[in-house]
Amino acid sequence: MEHNIQRLLDEIKSFSTVKPDELEQFRIKYLGKNGILNNLFEEFKAQPPQQKQMLGKLLNSLKQTASEKYNDLKNNIDIAGKQETKPLDLTLNATNGAYGARHPMSIIRKEIIEIFSRIGFTVADGPEIEDDWHNFTALNFQPDHPAREMQDTFFIEQNPDIVLRTHTSSVQVRLMQTQKPPLRVIMPGRVYRNEAISSRAHCFFNQVEGLYIDKNVSFADLKQTLLYFSKEMFGSDTKIRLRPSYFPFTEPSAEMDISCSLCGGKGCSMCKKTGWVEILGCGMVDPNVLENCNIDSKVYTGYAFGMGIERITNLKFTVKDLRLFSENDIRFLKQFKNNI
Repeated sequence: MEHNIQRLLDEIKSFSTVKPDELEQFRIKYLGKNGILNNLFEEFKAQPPQQKQMLGKLLNSLKQTASEKYNDLKNNIDIAGKQETKPLDLTLNATNGAYGARHPMSIIRKEIIEIFSRIGFTVADGPEIEDDWHNFTALNFQPDHPAREMQDTFFIEQNPDIVLRTHTSSVQVRLMQTQKPPLRVIMPGRVYRNEAISSRAHCFFNQVEGLYIDKNVSFADLKQTLLYFSKEMFGSDTKIRLRPSYFPFTEPSAEMDISCSLCGGKGCSMCKKTGWVEILGCGMVDPNVLENCNIDSKVYTGYAFGMGIERITNLKFTVKDLRLFSENDIRFLKQFKNNI
């Protein structure tokens, strides 16, 4: 055994390579689980006691020599590999990647925010899961209002009622409860209605609501604000008309139409041959809503409005199927790469 160990020492000392695969074979042969060293240590157990001291020193020396040889050769190979690596050429042209496109909804949402910011409106946000008070009661909804029924609203819990918000008016309530007038804010966000999905409706959509509370705010202020928005969004020739309507949280209330931007008011399929297209609902904030939010309705008045971003996007880009906005079809989104 002594002669065998001495032979292996000479063999290991003479080993030399610059190839990673040959070095790996060296490690397996000498230092591996089933390698020569492990086998020798097994033989060592059966040697006579008087020889174990001397043989033990030789075996430890062999193991140390093999380990050092392996580590030295590995370091040399690593250094050589790094030296062969080509340095980074910073003068090379970058790889041209495919350009993405902003979603059409994001384009219009940004444009709406920019238009209202020019006349002093800030932006606010709120939770998409709301309690009954913020979503219904504070906004003057009667207990038997259809929106409180499960066929029109997604209820998460009942008693107390927790819902997916049906409008961003809940953000208005939160603002009026926590901030003192004057308030001039728009509230973009996703809302949810329990509706059958079709090309003209979805169970969720994006909405922008606006709120202005101050002293001596009138319906004339509301009309001029919406006229300004319509002209900025659809062009300076755009006309508006207000039709009486009903909303629990505003009084008086109105639906607003704009002259059809596709046919110029002459009549087409978009405006159903009328020359007008409805884009939003609006009105003066009901005094009950102000009082529910601890705002003195004898001192302050205000107006509110709300529009669907999908509706505005349809008019701007003539998208015929509402479902395209949420399908993430790259072929559809690529059409808007020039609108970034």
